[in-house]
Amino acid sequence: RLAITEIEPADVLGAIRKIEGKGNLESARRTLQLASAVFRYAVATARLASDPTRDLRGALTAPKVTHYGAITQASRVGELLRAIDGYEGQGFTKLAMLIAPHVFVRPGELRHADWNEIDLNAALWIIPAEKMKMRKPHHVPLSRQAVTLFREAQAASGPSGYVFPSIRTGTRPMSENTINAGLRRLGYASDEMTAHGFRAMASTLLNESGKWHPDAIERALAHGDSDKVRAAYHRGAHWDERVMMAQWWSDHLDMLRNGAEIMPFRGRPAA
Repeated sequence: RLAITEIEPADVLGAIRKIEGKGNLESARRTLQLASAVFRYAVATARLASDPTRDLRGALTAPKVTHYGAITQASRVGELLRAIDGYEGQGFTKLAMLIAPHVFVRPGELRHADWNEIDLNAALWIIPAEKMKMRKPHHVPLSRQAVTLFREAQAASGPSGYVFPSIRTGTRPMSENTINAGLRRLGYASDEMTAHGFRAMASTLLNESGKWHPDAIERALAHGDSDKVRAAYHRGAHWDERVMMAQWWSDHLDMLRNGAEIMPFRGRPAA
């Protein structure tokens, strides 16, 4: 063991490289980030002259960014929604595919949805922090269409437990590949449309509409904010706008499903 004053950049990099060498690129990045925080605290409390990780920025292999297949053209969204309406496979798979476009949460958050998180009378779904990628609770306003679909799911699954239970046992959620398998059955290749693609679909078309503040869209997608002060300020912001946006989006999806050709509206974002 080395005293903190004896640790050199090469010592830190060597330890991080071991994690990186196992293919755990994100863990390596987070470990370096945590180590840097410790060293910065030591500097601030006069235990250390400088942070040895300061010169290691850019030294690690960046995690590969995954691009998910997504349909973002309005006319093709309508085709997809009509295809889902005609899905003849397992009932919960169809319900998950029907609900996904309206709530555009991450696939894991959708399949792990539990009835104790959802208040259909209040049209609100509160996803607990432990289920969220950013480890913060996420409030999802539900449109009238989403509430109707959730009620249909509740009639099938019962009032408690998972909204989308496994076909093998009700004590587990549907598998992580279920929605993707349903999309493949409908004829959509993995580079064309995925379960994660419903998020990109919503993000693209909501932004193109010009009707909604970009921050409201980011809040709806539960994206993190690199500026911690801004993130804290906006945590509860844009809620009323998000409620209106959720209903507008579901109405928009209905129009696309019915074959309407919607041209992007380049207006001023809502305040």
